[in-house]
Amino acid sequence: MKGGGSKVKVKGRDLTFILIVLVCTTIIMLSWERTPVLLSASLLPAKDLFLSFLPSIQFAEISPNLTDMEKKDKVVFTEAAGEEDQTAEKAPSLREAAQGDPNHSLNMTSQGAVDQNTSVVGDKQVCNYGKGKWVRDDNVTLYSGFDCKQWLAPGWACRTMPRTDFSYEMLRWQPKDCQLQRFNGDEFLKRMQGKTIAFVGDSLGGEQFQSLMCMITGGSESNDVLDVGAEYGFTIPEHGRVVRNENGRPDGWAYRFTTTNTTVLHHWSACLCDLEPIVTEDPNKRHHYYAMHLDRPPSFLRENLHRIHVLVMNTAYHWTRQKLIRNRWVMHVGGIRKTNETLRTLGEAKNFTIHSVVGWVNSQLQENPQLQAFYRSISPRHFSGGDWNTGGSCDNTTPRYVGKEVVEAVSSDHVSRSAVQGTGVKLLDITSLSSVRDEGHISRYSLTAKPGVQDCLHWCLPGVPDTWNEILVAQIK
Repeated sequence: MKGGGSKVKVKGRDLTFILIVLVCTTIIMLSWERTPVLLSASLLPAKDLFLSFLPSIQFAEISPNLTDMEKKDKVVFTEAAGEEDQTAEKAPSLREAAQGDPNHSLNMTSQGAVDQNTSVVGDKQVCNYGKGKWVRDDNVTLYSGFDCKQWLAPGWACRTMPRTDFSYEMLRWQPKDCQLQRFNGDEFLKRMQGKTIAFVGDSLGGEQFQSLMCMITGGSESNDVLDVGAEYGFTIPEHGRVVRNENGRPDGWAYRFTTTNTTVLHHWSACLCDLEPIVTEDPNKRHHYYAMHLDRPPSFLRENLHRIHVLVMNTAYHWTRQKLIRNRWVMHVGGIRKTNETLRTLGEAKNFTIHSVVGWVNSQLQENPQLQAFYRSISPRHFSGGDWNTGGSCDNTTPRYVGKEVVEAVSSDHVSRSAVQGTGVKLLDITSLSSVRDEGHISRYSLTAKPGVQDCLHWCLPGVPDTWNEILVAQIK
């Protein structure tokens, strides 16, 4: 009897242990389904989530052929509004989605996230600019690609290229639940009197900057605009050509409209982090490499944030191994170099940097009450059949999504959305509405086009970036 009683107690303890394990496993599985990330990380405040990985952060290379949105964070298209999203593996391409009924909707909904696209005034919800459709409007063009030569780079003015179909210019973005007011340059300058709007990012940020300059002036030559680049430490153009710094890129441009003392500028910062020359003892190798401080904002922002009223940041397509090698960038975190042995993914490094700079800007908002800060979501590429250097193309030149709604509660750019969540930095969400404009790229019509090489990243101007600016202006208080 004694032995039998002991055996029963052992089974009872085993049963209790098994029950505990089953309960814990169930809880973990349910939590994982809702938030498939490190569960311990979910206990951290949003702004500290990525900073918590600083001591042991690891990065490495991934294939540069796909964007974040084309990988795990892929935009998902379905043929009817309200239909559940398919998995990334089953998601049809843009080309396939275009073959459906144009009256159906493009459902780009991301589940379980906070809506960062909605403009709010007081307690009243005003507009989600990410929802809507492209509609034809023969009067939509705000400037001419022929005439805006003072601000528009020849490489982006598709009217001066061999392209013959310009129907992409005749589309206007119509948000689902509100009106997007037509841009007026004079009214914009009055609203921005005595203020500065700054675009800080890569060449797509430069396109948005040039677009805004053309929109304000209507593409006409203007004599009341001063070049004030020297005030911001930008390299001054000489003999009509931009002097490039030793890193091979222009520092930026800054222009001031004298009638309203409004300044519009673009600072080139492809990686959106601080680049510092690495000085060696060998005088022949001084400044040969650059420390790419992933946890530091660009020095331009640290030095000039106090005089910026509207800030628009972006980074995306320079996070490839080839770009890092060509630019001689060496990644650093906490002032310490990250070697190849400690790298995991360049995508992770980029995402960490986005969170880092957004977090820093957010920390500066209280000291800079004049500042309205935006992070612009990723601009989609439309390469089909390869990448830019492997035969990829975007040959479609006529709009095929007219009247087809884009319906999403939140941005399809998960990284940008999570970076601004919980901060005072607002998301300028342009990803999904741009995803359905595959015909708006420069394509094979570039002035410097080579056989087999197309530009399915940059946009024709006037074009899609004009809408980015209209949505930006609508959200400026």
